Amino acid sequence: MLDNFRFHYPIRVRYSEIDGQKIVFNAHYSTYVDVASTEYFREVIGANWMELAETNTFDIVLAKITLEYHQPAKLDDLLHVYCRVKRIGKSSLTCSYVIAREGTNDILVTADAIQVSYNNEKGKSQPIPEDIIHKIKEYEGIKLETV
Repeated sequence: MLDNFRFHYPIRVRYSEIDGQKIVFNAHYSTYVDVASTEYFREVIGANWMELAETNTFDIVLAKITLEYHQPAKLDDLLHVYCRVKRIGKSSLTCSYVIAREGTNDILVTADAIQVSYNNEKGKSQPIPEDIIHKIKEYEGIKLETV
């Protein structure tokens, strides 16, 4: 399963992220996914990724996320959050995620998220720029489903 992912980002579980059962509180997994998304696009798009958001050229907002919990993470676990774009639409991307414990094949969480290209000035979605689509396809090294 992890062979399908070229990108991952490490996150260590901190004390403030665990709950009364001494496992990661479920809402933090969404944060882990968000952090990995940011780092994925930093890697794929490049150093100017923040400029693209500030100029309303390319910025994404979360439209939908689904998380499936398989095993809990615990304090001080080093997690790898794997991320890949699996679908590109006209103005949206579907990303897949796997959160795994480092050094094991333990898959803790799987997730899918739909991210929408958003123009903050206009307050609505906008098409994903062709050069961004090209960079994603090139990075992933596969033919992505497009709509």
